[in-house]
Amino acid sequence: MAVIVRFCVVLLNKAVILQRFFSVVIIGTVILLSNAAHSQSESGADQLRQFVRNSKTAEGDFVQQQLRAPKANEPQDKGLKVVRQTQGRFVFQRPGRFIWDTDKPYEQKLIADGKQLILWDKDLNQATIRPAGQALAATPAAILFGETALDQHFDLVEAEERLGMKWVTLSPKKNPNTKGSNDLPYTKISVGMANGLPKALELIDGLGSVVLVTLDKIQLNVNLPANRFTFTPPAGAEVLRLN
Repeated sequence: MAVIVRFCVVLLNKAVILQRFFSVVIIGTVILLSNAAHSQSESGADQLRQFVRNSKTAEGDFVQQQLRAPKANEPQDKGLKVVRQTQGRFVFQRPGRFIWDTDKPYEQKLIADGKQLILWDKDLNQATIRPAGQALAATPAAILFGETALDQHFDLVEAEERLGMKWVTLSPKKNPNTKGSNDLPYTKISVGMANGLPKALELIDGLGSVVLVTLDKIQLNVNLPANRFTFTPPAGAEVLRLN
């Protein structure tokens, strides 16, 4: 009889433990779903501001496409045509440090270490180094990963929802005393937000050329080693320094 009682007590204890475990799982799932729903209910501009404010570091995958309108002798009903596509991984640390690591169709690295911008081309065995500034401002990565206060340099305007994202247009402020104003080569900058994360970046220049960057597998506030953004060209590599 005592054995049966002990067995029943063990089963009861296990049942209580399992009940507590599933309660924690259910509560955690509800919180995650609630947070995701709350993020998605916010405007695209608010999501973007929170992302910039709360993400000190991040890494993930990207696909970058250069698009153009169809020419006169091409079908006009198929939309923009992909002229060039690259893909790879990115990592950033605010303010102003990032790596844009392209692995397809060829290997290149774009590295911003806070002082200079380095383009490393493995096939050419060549590193091109220039001061950060105008060169840095012209990169898609710097728009999302370089700034710590977007509102100082851009007016954020809500745009239409499309492709499951809330889009925000970033319009450079016209104040000539604001650092970085009017120095971007794009006439239109748009960011697509979903669940508190940037999922796409769309850039249009004065000639109508479109660059579309899609982001995936984003991990926020990851630990990065102190030398993560340090790059030393290999021995024998050609090094070009531009002013």
